[in-house]
Amino acid sequence: MTSTAQRLAQIRGDVPPKRHNARTIAALTGNPGCTRRAVLDGAGVDKPRLAERIGFPARFGQSRFAIGRGNAFEARVKADGGVELLRLVAERLGVPVPERASWTDLGGADDLPDRHERSRAALTAGGPEAALFDHPLLGLDVAGQRVHLEPDLVAARLAGRFHVVEIKSFPVIDGQADPAKVAAAAIQSAVYVLALRELLSAEGHPEELVSHDVVLVCPRDFANQPVASLIDVRKQLLALRRQLDRMARLDGLLDAVGADFTADPTADPATLVAALRRVEARYAPECLASCELAYFCRDETRGRTGALGRPVREALGGIDAVDEVLALAAGERAPAPEQAEAAALLRAAARLRADALTGNPA
Repeated sequence: MTSTAQRLAQIRGDVPPKRHNARTIAALTGNPGCTRRAVLDGAGVDKPRLAERIGFPARFGQSRFAIGRGNAFEARVKADGGVELLRLVAERLGVPVPERASWTDLGGADDLPDRHERSRAALTAGGPEAALFDHPLLGLDVAGQRVHLEPDLVAARLAGRFHVVEIKSFPVIDGQADPAKVAAAAIQSAVYVLALRELLSAEGHPEELVSHDVVLVCPRDFANQPVASLIDVRKQLLALRRQLDRMARLDGLLDAVGADFTADPTADPATLVAALRRVEARYAPECLASCELAYFCRDETRGRTGALGRPVREALGGIDAVDEVLALAAGERAPAPEQAEAAALLRAAARLRADALTGNPA
């Protein structure tokens, strides 16, 4: 075991590292400047258990109803060997709908290495021009660990290229879907695109063989009728690669924490809280939807501008405390030279608010 591996084991305690999946890898890109999350994820810390131990349990996840609805919709889309799915994908890509296509289900209870090899062999072998591959087992390196991805998706080979197909149960109403859910689906799909590209590249195939256009299949309106859309994930791929490269340089991140830093979920809560607060975090409200420690970090930023979101924090030019912002806005405090511009904007905003409240516009 290398010294870095020993250090990571010491951080997470006497437990195996928590396995990543596509959702957790995708979440890494949501806040790339957060050293706290990078260190904890790099060490494979059980963050849900850690959050419970320090008194700030995570509060997100799918309901049983949503999971059941998603499973039912997926089963409908994949019925009859993916005939309807093949039509949807071909029409959305603007290619003729093939008369037939092979359907290969790569799921099963095999050992992960065996299943990965079976997926590799199926995806890289020649065969019909049109082919659908369900549940392929893919892999990526995250912080020096090989992560097996067990996607509930379909890789479609059509017109000489592969396309990742994501089936989601959130609705498209009047041609529009929830932007936050679409964004989450896009970054998760980018994880699969990157993993599929890596698998095929290892066999000598060009990266472009896997398209950056992902096919997203969702129910239309309030019915169970599927509709397909295209999402360009090139931007998400760039963000994902940058964060994975950062995670690969864990030695540099570990320099930011003390030698006695621990995130062992069995440790004393007070010790854990003190340790976490020594590692820089970059809380933003959107963390609540993707990070198990978000409620702890939000409590930590109470009274600070970071709790209001990145745009506010950046617009205020590094003024960290809300009390200081209010004092500058009211003219009760002289700004430092580097705060002059932000202070002028705050005073102007305070005057406009006062005028609006009194009904006397300037």
